[in-house]
Amino acid sequence: MNNPTLDKISSETYLNNLLQQCQGNSPIIDTEYLHTLRKNAISQVKELTLPTKKDEEWRFTDLSELYQLEFKTGKPETVTQNIIDNFILPEAKDSYIVFVNGEYVSELSNVSALPQDVYVGNLSHLSDLQKEKIVNYLGKQQGEKDTFTALNTAGFKDAAVIWIKKNIVVETPIQILFLAVGNDTPSLIQPRTLVVAETGSSASLIEYYGTVTEHCSDEQQNHPYFTNSVTEIWLDDNAKINHSRIQRELGDSFHIGKTAITQNQDSDYTCNEVNLGSKVSRHTLQIWQNGAQTESHLNGLTMIDNEQVADTHTAVCLNHPYGVTHQLHKCIIDGNGHGVFNGKIFVPKAAQLTNATQLNRNLLLSPKARINTKPELQITADNVKCSHGATISQLEADELFYLQSRGLNETDARHLLIDAFAAEILERIPLKSLQQRLTQCVVCRTADA
Repeated sequence: MNNPTLDKISSETYLNNLLQQCQGNSPIIDTEYLHTLRKNAISQVKELTLPTKKDEEWRFTDLSELYQLEFKTGKPETVTQNIIDNFILPEAKDSYIVFVNGEYVSELSNVSALPQDVYVGNLSHLSDLQKEKIVNYLGKQQGEKDTFTALNTAGFKDAAVIWIKKNIVVETPIQILFLAVGNDTPSLIQPRTLVVAETGSSASLIEYYGTVTEHCSDEQQNHPYFTNSVTEIWLDDNAKINHSRIQRELGDSFHIGKTAITQNQDSDYTCNEVNLGSKVSRHTLQIWQNGAQTESHLNGLTMIDNEQVADTHTAVCLNHPYGVTHQLHKCIIDGNGHGVFNGKIFVPKAAQLTNATQLNRNLLLSPKARINTKPELQITADNVKCSHGATISQLEADELFYLQSRGLNETDARHLLIDAFAAEILERIPLKSLQQRLTQCVVCRTADA
């Protein structure tokens, strides 16, 4: 597997090996629908190929290091409550669930603060009615089937499920903690999340990807693993979800994630995405607005250093009148880091009176830092208010001079400007404790910049 551009034969062999790891898992609940879903996904994987830089959607993201490793299905690992406590946010101390290497750990989860009309758990504890209804949601999101999403569907054993019944407003934030424990054998971990927000419901979710390590998770520790995650979110009429997705995987791990959201009329979805970890990471976020007066707000921050690669692909499809979407994605890139941003907003003829904005701002801190950015608007409606753009810059000499003239040394002035650049996104996260933790991560990295 030393050839960075997989030829057809080696690609098929590698993908079949991954598929064999997936087929070793059986769903935690035995239903005809889940067996059919997995069977169809296995067939899809066999028809697909691994993406390379020859594919348009992957042309800036090199996965050759991933393809050089032979992954085995991640094994269950024992994690203590003391370790979990380091990851759980104070606001969610009684409203969180824990997955370790993709396995649900009920004894480390605590949802005692949540009302009875809210289900937060895994597949096995769903009510009989919810198990019947799940066929309408799990694996039913729109969009083209890609290799890694199909691979997840073919191999996931369990799923984190959040199901909020009609008109229930959940005041307590809900945290889903996906922890990875690396070992000497490269592990394949495939988390799955399903969120169903029924009509008039509302909640704040934290989807957190972290790792168990004695050192800073940014460091490479020769324990590579591959997290391949899929999250599906469904908002019925007038539902509201504030979703914070935090990725702080190990420095020599790989993270590929897909988040798919379907919004019905008058619903409101917000995504606060922060990517700090992994050697190579890719997150694809796709939104379908399936009703009028629907709002989608996307706030993103990527901060990478050294040889890290971070790729963000987003697509928002506004299919009805009075749709609203606002997106601001920022990248801070140092060392030999390589960032990728590709954002698409589709405004077809039916989406009249749409208000859509998209902006990607990038701060390059070293001469070798790179960014490939491509914001896109595809508009066929004729009565809309839309804008998009991208900026690429370094720290401004005038701003540094101004701060130094006020008594700061050059190092402190640089740190202040970098921290302020990140703060515009971090301040939009609704949980103060999470804001503080991520701000500290940024400050720590800034100190080394």
